[in-house]
Amino acid sequence: MTLGPLMLDLDGVELSTTERELLADPRVGGVILFSRNYHSPEQLTRLCEEIHAIRSPQLLIAVDQEGGRVQRFREGFTELPAMARFGELFDHAPKQVHRETESSGWLMAVELLSCGVDFSFSPVLDLSHGVSGVIGNRAFHRKPEVVSMLAQSWMRGMHQAGMGAVGKHFPGHGGVTADSHVDVPVDERPYADLQIDDLVPFERMISYGLEGIMPAHVYYRAIDPDYPAGFSRFWLQEVLRGRLGFNGTIFSDDLTMVGAGKVGGVQQRAEAALEAGCDMVLVCNHREQAIEVLDALPNHANPLGTARLMRLHGRPTMDRATLMQSQQWQQAVERVQRLDEIHTAEMEL
Repeated sequence: MTLGPLMLDLDGVELSTTERELLADPRVGGVILFSRNYHSPEQLTRLCEEIHAIRSPQLLIAVDQEGGRVQRFREGFTELPAMARFGELFDHAPKQVHRETESSGWLMAVELLSCGVDFSFSPVLDLSHGVSGVIGNRAFHRKPEVVSMLAQSWMRGMHQAGMGAVGKHFPGHGGVTADSHVDVPVDERPYADLQIDDLVPFERMISYGLEGIMPAHVYYRAIDPDYPAGFSRFWLQEVLRGRLGFNGTIFSDDLTMVGAGKVGGVQQRAEAALEAGCDMVLVCNHREQAIEVLDALPNHANPLGTARLMRLHGRPTMDRATLMQSQQWQQAVERVQRLDEIHTAEMEL
């Protein structure tokens, strides 16, 4: 059996009979978890074990665990800072920031892996232009070179833990005010401006070994006025696969978001995203629409897509009990807790 191109969500902290049947469909390839699916590390571990036991190869299990305001699992997990915190540290302690960023990336990844989660949609590679509320402090920094360096350190920590990285939101969501969850963002900048600014972190992270990318539901009107980036063959095929040489997995952002609405109904959105070059499409928080997409997907396998997805299976190095006793974990937690102290001390120098 292969991994299908659809990623679904779940209703609660346990699998229902209907959800088990849906996840057994070969056209499904993954599950994305939210806060409503989490009660405790023990419950999460059981849930992941049940999901992984349904299929072979195992379904991918993903979550948004960036840190700051986008951290789905909190109680029982280390509270991670927003990525902008590392950018602030870079401005005041550039020699120390890479060690702290790498340690935090490792901590995020190893805690998820110890419970059975395969990967987080992280790191954010958008630039902090100061206009996007939905991005805001989720971005490391304004300068693309700094974002690239910090993201590489974060990914290095993820890789040490045994987790692949998925950068977002290609080719850059930080330059628009509108939130694609509830609006249709339009970026008027020409390609040349994006090439020397927002595209830089993606290009560099690809060369560093980035496993996955999620494009933005943003229209770049001067470049491809007909489709948002996640539905655009120009952005996904010509730029991402061609000019940047990316050979990893392309995930759509959630197809139920308002930013994707002009493409058509949810079935048309899924077809357009896959045709443009996405390997896996996400349909979240609307079970009826997820089933509509599932019923419309072809049954034929995509060996290349499966091969790309398989690279994102987690490779845990220890279970949670062992992790909690490890010196590396304890030191990483202490590092995160000391970030504010480090910043205050540097500001006083």
